[in-house]
Amino acid sequence: MIAARALLACLSLGLAQPLLAGESVVSKVEVFPNEVNLTTSRDRQSLVVQATFADGLTRDVTGEATMTPANPALLRIEGAVLHPAADGESTLSVAFGGQKIPVPVKVSRAAETPPLSFRLDVMPAFMKAGCNTGSCHGAARGKDGFRLSLFGFDPEGDHYRLTREQVGRRVNLAVPEDSTLLEKAIGAVQHTGGKRVEKGDELYTTMKSWIEAGVPNDDVSKLPKVVSVELYPRLAVLDGEKASQQMTVRAKYSDGTDRDVTSLAVFLTNNETSAAISPTGLVTAGSRGEAFVMARFDTHTVGSQVLVLPKGLQFEYPAEPEVNYVDTLVAAKLKKLRIAPSSLCTDEVFVRRAYLDVIGLPPTVEEYGRFMTATEPDKRSRLIDELLERKEFSELWVNKWAEILQVKSSITVSYKAMFLYYNWLVEKLSRNTPMDEMVRELLGANGGTFKNPSTNFYQSTSVTLELTENVAQVFMGMRIQCAQCHNHPFDRWTQDDYYGFAAFFSQIGRKQGEDQRETIIFNSGGGEVNHPVGGRQMAPKFLAGETPDVAGKDRRVVLARWLASPDNPWFATSFANRVWSHFFGPGIVEPVDDFRVSNPATNPELLAELGKRFTDSKYDLKVLVRDICNSRTYQRSTQRNESNESDELNFAHANLRRIKAENLLDAISVATDTKDKFQGLPLGARATQIADGTTSTYFLTTFGRATRETVCSCEVKMEPTLSQALHLLNGDTTNQKIQQGGVVKKLMESRKFPEERIIELYLRTLARMPTQAELEKLLPQFAEGTNQEQALGDLFWALLNSREFLFNH
Repeated sequence: MIAARALLACLSLGLAQPLLAGESVVSKVEVFPNEVNLTTSRDRQSLVVQATFADGLTRDVTGEATMTPANPALLRIEGAVLHPAADGESTLSVAFGGQKIPVPVKVSRAAETPPLSFRLDVMPAFMKAGCNTGSCHGAARGKDGFRLSLFGFDPEGDHYRLTREQVGRRVNLAVPEDSTLLEKAIGAVQHTGGKRVEKGDELYTTMKSWIEAGVPNDDVSKLPKVVSVELYPRLAVLDGEKASQQMTVRAKYSDGTDRDVTSLAVFLTNNETSAAISPTGLVTAGSRGEAFVMARFDTHTVGSQVLVLPKGLQFEYPAEPEVNYVDTLVAAKLKKLRIAPSSLCTDEVFVRRAYLDVIGLPPTVEEYGRFMTATEPDKRSRLIDELLERKEFSELWVNKWAEILQVKSSITVSYKAMFLYYNWLVEKLSRNTPMDEMVRELLGANGGTFKNPSTNFYQSTSVTLELTENVAQVFMGMRIQCAQCHNHPFDRWTQDDYYGFAAFFSQIGRKQGEDQRETIIFNSGGGEVNHPVGGRQMAPKFLAGETPDVAGKDRRVVLARWLASPDNPWFATSFANRVWSHFFGPGIVEPVDDFRVSNPATNPELLAELGKRFTDSKYDLKVLVRDICNSRTYQRSTQRNESNESDELNFAHANLRRIKAENLLDAISVATDTKDKFQGLPLGARATQIADGTTSTYFLTTFGRATRETVCSCEVKMEPTLSQALHLLNGDTTNQKIQQGGVVKKLMESRKFPEERIIELYLRTLARMPTQAELEKLLPQFAEGTNQEQALGDLFWALLNSREFLFNH
């Protein structure tokens, strides 16, 4: 009835377009782009009109919308594409569903036809046709005797190879149609890559016209550069298979102009099954899921989110409280996906989960009992606060930092220097030093590796480019290694970006101290980085930022001030993402140190807010952890419901997570009342406290302890393996600890009933009471006349080998 009234109201205004059967009321109509600038006669702009309905679904209504120019003399409209007719400014009225959207239009130089540009017109045609990809002529050695730079990172070299190698063949100035470049592209002659363009289409016409013009090169000093690329719409929520959404791409240039490059952009998707995208930018829905569709043009890659829902899905999100912004932003995404979250976990599940996550140890029997008998309504938040103040919390994060900072002794790093470095981390984190302060101290460190242990950061590698990559990966979550040899194929980084960033580390000086085991780190004041293409000297430049004044300054200090500040958009978010991953398993960006356009955040709004709150708290780790752990999202059950059964990305339920190697060994030691001895540490130290990355045991190695060879998050292996299962079943660790700890013997010497002994073993290992069914199966093993001590030992061994013990849940 409401939809009918709305439709009647639209009809009365004379603006309505027909709604599809079963479609809800239009709540918003958007036009992309929302303003049009046409410059010169060759310019054009394709428009996309998207309607968002009251139920959150979107639909491409471009073909149904009415487009009416206020001044028809300025524009020529062909379908949804605008062409310039005369200079001037006006508006275009786009109407659908009872709404009128005014689109400002500006036309200039309509009578001018500019010459073709090799860099701005011809090279994009090569990329669109796939000529300069790694599988074709963009390979390191080219293909079939012809090489182009990968994704066009060396336009000057490309122009030379096209016009000066094999003169008269690749380009034929006398008879352009006979140019090998064109004949192979249209499949007129043998071509390993097959037919790449159609004769007479835009790509063919561009290349042919360039040859006809005499294959001119560009005057780079006058040539505008692409400064940004936009892909529209930014979000599409499609209703069922075969639903579609056309995308449009616009590039902006350094001279203030823009250009519709939809026909020249290369389109990609990270989920072909849910959202395939055609070479023309048409997204077609497949099975239920979410995808990130991308457009690459020039050195820029941008993306949009596409959600695909079952056709006509009826859904009502359950009413539940939201503790904080974490819950609000997670719920917003789940509502779009029509996914209902799981309920809260029980207190028994929560107490074990919180202890293992916050301090890396399971609760003792006494700690379990104290929490379970507490009656305060906020006892969960009280427990979180209590755990955050324990020294084990900081030790857990020292261990994590030691992994990504590669704290280990080696030929170049003495054991003493390593140990002082580790203790520096302990001091900083035990005092809850703000993360930005700690990072600035690390990056700007000068002095001896004994006297100023933070200088050991520069001991893990002395290779400038490797150090550059490590800093980007550790502190910004970026793997920029690809840009060392060519422009990054799936991200925004160019070789210029890479070597400009590397220039911050080109003046690090190193010399031996009085003690030959000590190295002195200092600013040498000299040394530059040269670009591999052309050899020009690179000025230090922040990634995606400005070129700072470094004259007479320690470049690392300049970098550190920017990197660990709100001016760097990746520092806070990448660190927040690492913390999130610790508590949930997968990060919002996964892997946690692989931030790139083609690997988007599953919930970008949540990631941005976590980064903002972390920044607002002055980079206080405890504040961030408290926000996460107090959220309903963190406290959800691992039990899935029908709607979230297949969801692995949106935190609708808790995940089963195998306990990390060091924490698992510590948990076994706590449960069995045993102590471990590690090199350089007293008896009773925990595996989490091991300073040296080279120190390990068979158990720790088998369960994937990081070797600290690289800064990559992949160093820590969390996947269950057959070797792990066999070691627990037959290896020395579990069996010896059961014997050494004497827990079973003490239980037998106590005056407890068999049921009480069973309960204590369950609490020691699983931090929960046995179920009635479990007791009924176990109690006959403890009947009068049986070997109760052996039965207890077998039960203890079985519990320590259970999946429930090995996983946090």
